[in-house]
Amino acid sequence: MTASLKEDLRTLISEIAEQDVTDDDKLFKDMGVDSMMGVEIVAAIEREYQLKLADAELDEVSTLNRAVALVERKVAAKSA
Repeated sequence: MTASLKEDLRTLISEIAEQDVTDDDKLFKDMGVDSMMGVEIVAAIEREYQLKLADAELDEVSTLNRAVALVERKVAAKSA
């Protein structure tokens, strides 16, 4: 699931950030993603994967790899 999830999230985040996410560990804020874009990214992830991210988890959506790990964890917990 990881490879297609990563590519799906890369596409989703690239569309919102209006630039290609090419470095999986680069902080979104270093790519110019502001707080409003961050909110859009979180909302899109919640919609796409039918998840609810707690406020404490929002900081984890800071790089592509961290976002993938969070979604994987949440999806696994949801289906357990």
